[in-house]
Formats: sequence, structure tokens, C-alpha cells
Amino acid sequence: MNFKSLIKAALPAVLAFSALSAQAAPPAEQLLTPKNHTLVLIDHQPQMAFATRSIDVTELRNNVTGLAKAAKVFKVPTILTTVAAKSFSGPIFPELQAVFPEQAPIDRTTMNTWEDQRVVDAVQKNGHKKVVMAALWTEVCLVQPVLSAIDQGYQVYIVTDASGGVTKEAHDMAVQRMVQAGARPVTWLQYMLELQRDWARGETYAPVTKIAAEHGGGYGLGIVYAKEMFNAKEGQK
Repeated sequence: MNFKSLIKAALPAVLAFSALSAQAAPPAEQLLTPKNHTLVLIDHQPQMAFATRSIDVTELRNNVTGLAKAAKVFKVPTILTTVAAKSFSGPIFPELQAVFPEQAPIDRTTMNTWEDQRVVDAVQKNGHKKVVMAALWTEVCLVQPVLSAIDQGYQVYIVTDASGGVTKEAHDMAVQRMVQAGARPVTWLQYMLELQRDWARGETYAPVTKIAAEHGGGYGLGIVYAKEMFNAKEGQK
């Protein structure tokens, strides 16, 4: 076979490979999307925050508010729940309630959210096998429902910087225990950007960058700077 014949014979395979390479690879099944999970925010209340030491409370409040705002932008089913709100722990953080002003938190007596049938029913109603959770405290009111949900076949993600423990060690050991059981740790900003994933998604671009500017620390400040100085837009090439 001469050189021209060899090239002619190989050309279809080369073109097919090029077309295959040009196609976008499917996203990983483990990635969160706006339509594949439920968010559960647990016990973000004053009495729980008073004893939290693994994260600064101001930072914690910033993070959980950013998390909640992101979930709302992407229309993620979100469940708010508290423990002993009237008798001991106090109301949910006001800035968190303000994100979902018409939603009354499910108030419990049990430390394990998963042992309150109303919460489980709300999760099951959404029909998602992925659940994202954040809570105070990590070593009690997060670890217990996380292990329970995993045991019942759910894929559980934990938002570590929207949760906190009474000590750094308590928080860290609880996270280790959950990860060993199969939980997937994320941060609130990681969560939001995973849902956005493509800056060309114009319907959520503006609210996402607004949340980042308000709650994203140095990253958010960079967005403010870029937009003000040269009208930057991430969705454009």
C-alpha cells in the first residue's frame, strides 16, 4: 500500500476520532446539580452558635447565608430545621430565615434530625437520593443525620464551613467519621460554583456573582474589582 492509499484508508478513523474528541465529556455522577439533591440546614441558632469554636461565628453566619442564597438562586429544595427553638436554642439565624421568609423551620426535640419523621418525609417528597447537609454542631447534629441517611442509601454531602463544633478537634473528628462512612465534604463556595459550572449560564450568572461579591471574601472582592475596572464577564471568551 502506497502512502496516499494509507492516508485515504486512515482518514475516516481520524475524522471519527476528531469528532469524538470535540464532544464534551459527560459530567461526573458525583457532581451536584440544581435538580439532583435536597439541602437540609440544621440548628443554625444562637444557643448552638454560642459554644461553637471550630469556626468564627461571624464567618459561619456569612457562609451559611451564602449557601442558602445559592440554593435559592438554583431553586434547590431546601429544608430548614431547628431544635428546641422556643425553650432553649432560640430562633434560626435571622439572615438565614430572611432568605426563605415564608418557610417555617421544622422544630424538633431530637438531636438527630433523621429521627424526626417530618424531616425525613420532606426529604423523601423531593425524590432525590443526594442530600446536602450543614449543621451546628458538627459532632452531634450533623454527624447523626448524615450517618443515618447514608445507612438508608442516600449520597450525603456535608458543607464543612457552614457547620461548626464546640472545638476544632470535635469538628475535625466528626468530619473524619462522616467521610469514612462515605460522606462527601464540600465548602459553601464550592457548592455554589458546582451548581453554576458554566459562566455562560446567563440566567444565574448575575445572582451568583452577586452572592460571591457579598459573601465570597477575597474572591468576591476580586469580582467587584474586575467588574468595576474593566467590566469583566466570565461568560465571554
